[in-house]
Amino acid sequence: MNKLGLLGKNISYSFSKTYFKKKFENENINDITYENFDIESIELFPSIIKNTKGLKGLNVTIPYKEQVIPYLDKINKKAKTIGAVNTIKVTKKGKLKGYNTDCYGFKNTLKPFVKKHHKNALILGTGGASKAIAFSLHEMGISYHYVSRKLKEGIDFTYDTLTESDIANHQIIVNCTPLGTFPDVDVCPKIPYQAITKNHILFDLIYNPDETKFLKLGKQNQATIVNGLNMLKLQAEKSWSIWNIK
Repeated sequence: MNKLGLLGKNISYSFSKTYFKKKFENENINDITYENFDIESIELFPSIIKNTKGLKGLNVTIPYKEQVIPYLDKINKKAKTIGAVNTIKVTKKGKLKGYNTDCYGFKNTLKPFVKKHHKNALILGTGGASKAIAFSLHEMGISYHYVSRKLKEGIDFTYDTLTESDIANHQIIVNCTPLGTFPDVDVCPKIPYQAITKNHILFDLIYNPDETKFLKLGKQNQATIVNGLNMLKLQAEKSWSIWNIK
């Protein structure tokens, strides 16, 4: 039996396991299972590789997209540039190769909503997912700035210093933080929502709930809102094509 899985921490809510289970049922794929590898520390990763017979590939989620890189034998060029991996292929020789399919999922989800005036973006958060978002925006010719809690190298804004005029000047705002994920649905990134207009796109990588507080506050000001579900579906299918199990 071939095996696939998701590497992460506190991932019982996982989209991937449900998605692939349905996919296997719908497409009559009977020789593959998909399971969660929920580990407390990345140091437990080698034991998964060693003890899981038939493992062909993994998706990687919070908080291991960057931490897993030193354990891999090879990294695809795009994933290396991004500095984060969300898909691992186990080759026939048992080598581990890292890829990033988040950028594919994000880019193809955002594209239909982008108009000429969408020239600047704010990326909320600085984790592994935000790196793929930055890479994608750059590929699309959209300039971006990171927003974080503290000012450090590469961070242009903090939540405390973000002004209404900063919001007005960045018509795409992408939430890469976990703030607002079920069950903590009453929280959201602290930004000046009153400055959001109908010219804005608010994109939340969160898919549960399907409308986070971040998106609701954008919707109140007539912004275009997009959640992370389609991005996840696209990146999952891209992962599947990388594993390409026959």
